[in-house]
Amino acid sequence: MSVGNTSFAKDFVIVGFPGLQPHYYGLVSALLFFVYLFTLIGNAVFFTLFVITKSLHKPVYYFIINLVASDVLFSTTTLPKIISRYWFQDGTISFLGCFVQMFFVHFLGSACSVVLAVMAIDRYTAICYPLQYHSIMTNRNVLILILSPWILSFLGPLALVIRAYPLPYCADNSIIHCYCDHVSITTLACTDRSLYSIPALIYAFLILLVPFAVIIFSYCSIFIAVMRISGSQGRMKTFSTCSPQLIIIALYFIPRVFNYLSSNIGLKFSTDLRIIMIMMYSVLPPLINPIIYCLRTEEVKKVLRQHFSKETNR
Repeated sequence: MSVGNTSFAKDFVIVGFPGLQPHYYGLVSALLFFVYLFTLIGNAVFFTLFVITKSLHKPVYYFIINLVASDVLFSTTTLPKIISRYWFQDGTISFLGCFVQMFFVHFLGSACSVVLAVMAIDRYTAICYPLQYHSIMTNRNVLILILSPWILSFLGPLALVIRAYPLPYCADNSIIHCYCDHVSITTLACTDRSLYSIPALIYAFLILLVPFAVIIFSYCSIFIAVMRISGSQGRMKTFSTCSPQLIIIALYFIPRVFNYLSSNIGLKFSTDLRIIMIMMYSVLPPLINPIIYCLRTEEVKKVLRQHFSKETNR
């Protein structure tokens, strides 16, 4: 069947984990609900600390706020519907709503990838060019770096939606996933999908591997610079400033790279295991990132101790 504007599907149904037994629905919905709740609380705590503490108004924390925004928006885009699917047995999402969700899933995922590259550039500049850091990270340049993830990430997902929306969806309307993404939607189109999957795959690799290459270059340069520091104490202090970002980067990139590579070298997983893996690298980093900022960043820990001591002394 050729591509056209006529579609027989009026809506889609989010299936989630196809092998999950109904008596586990309550447990899964509660687990996802608490993941979402603690994601909101953790990121709200860090955002509040940033707003009320002038000492945190530095480029590195502006970039972390960018990550907070993308994390919260991504979780808000994906989790409420799958929670509703298991909590209220309501997995139906409108035709247009599914494509809107698809856009934000890819847009926010792409923005997060670029934000992590920007954070790596900031650490590279701070450690490799410490004397020039403030002249490089001017207000203008920081603003450009803050806006660049959102601007650079907009057109690719929009193009994916524009290409996928007019396809004829005249067969099964079940999304075998926890949210609408390009693969899960276009798989349902009753037309040749190869013309649409190849550009999407190229975009996925570009938005994943280009920032990852920037990150690898930045941290390799940082490692070389740190090894030139004479004292072991200085090395440890420098590494400790990078460790939170390295943990966040590992949580975000390594599972994604593994997923993409495994699917292209013929390594097969069951559908449920694949979806579990995708959900783990999609929803766990937004949950864990605030803990990493607060417990692995010395300046934020100091601010937290000050606020707790003020509260206990009242």
